[in-house]
Amino acid sequence: VGSSPGDTTLTPRREQPAAEGTAFISIQAFPALLDLPQDLEVTEVSCGSRHTAVVTRGGELYTWGWGKYGQLGHGDNSSSDQPRRVEYLVAEGLQAEEVVCGPWTTYVHVLE
Repeated sequence: VGSSPGDTTLTPRREQPAAEGTAFISIQAFPALLDLPQDLEVTEVSCGSRHTAVVTRGGELYTWGWGKYGQLGHGDNSSSDQPRRVEYLVAEGLQAEEVVCGPWTTYVHVLE
């Protein structure tokens, strides 16, 4: 089967199976409903290529998704299907004001 220069057929990309002992992260090509704790009011949201971050009205930062390069901000390279609060900001007394996710990075504007 050949293809001509005008073909636009897209083939879904398959993720490699997770190594034994590692968490499986569902990378989906479509929106998925996500439950956040009821008392959280989200004021900012940003999506990277495989991770998401939100800022709450109280200045907390929650991240989830693929974390291979530490872009989730949890002090490791773990991934998570569930939102996790970035505890470093809480421990340092910093409040997140804005968040911008890049392909493998997360930038956060904080207030002391």
